[in-house]
Amino acid sequence: MKTTSFKSTDIEEKWYLVDAEGKVLGRMAAKIAAILRGKHRPLFTPNQDLGDHVVVINAEKVVLSGKKEEQKQYYRHSGYIGGIKSTSLKELRQDHPDRIVRNAVTGMLPKTKLGKAMAKKLRIYAGGTHPHQAQQPEALPKGLA
Repeated sequence: MKTTSFKSTDIEEKWYLVDAEGKVLGRMAAKIAAILRGKHRPLFTPNQDLGDHVVVINAEKVVLSGKKEEQKQYYRHSGYIGGIKSTSLKELRQDHPDRIVRNAVTGMLPKTKLGKAMAKKLRIYAGGTHPHQAQQPEALPKGLA
């Protein structure tokens, strides 16, 4: 039996539209990460970027369970001694609501060059409109949604 390997040039990329309004962040991010990796395809190859493009709208209306709105913290470090900074989810939702979804999805992707290439296929918008009408994004199929 022969193992077949596919290249990203052999696959036709699709565009999917995800409306985040009323959806739980973690469950939605896991499904988006699987689409970006290409795990929904029968031709999935872990060392190739076979994923599709995903456009997320209404990122400001994503739902979190429990007391995460007040308690969850996002940390970053400047690289200098004592340079750790933190932002609460509540502050991040006010300033940059798209980063909540981006952090959740990129945390579920590989931490390699391939993962960064997959993350570039993710477009997130806080409101209900997006500039990708020309690509004709379709809603997620029932099995993926």
